[in-house]
Amino acid sequence: MNWFTGVVLYVLIWWVALFAVLPFGVRAVPDADPTSGWRGTPIHPRLVRKVIATTLVAAVIWIGCFLLIRSHWLSFRSGWLALPAD
Repeated sequence: MNWFTGVVLYVLIWWVALFAVLPFGVRAVPDADPTSGWRGTPIHPRLVRKVIATTLVAAVIWIGCFLLIRSHWLSFRSGWLALPAD
């Protein structure tokens, strides 16, 4: 894996992890709008904490993916995943 592929993989993992982390700790506004029932955005979204958690989770997942890609266990050039040689 070259550096560009590594960066793209990290960005993709980061965005997926962000959407997984966003709902944690969210409390809705206690009083809904009487006409529509809309509760609006959370009172304290704690986005900085969630971005830091997302970065750490994405880094751990990226390291696991990097090690799996670099290992010979998952290879398309040799082993059981390889295409048959002509």
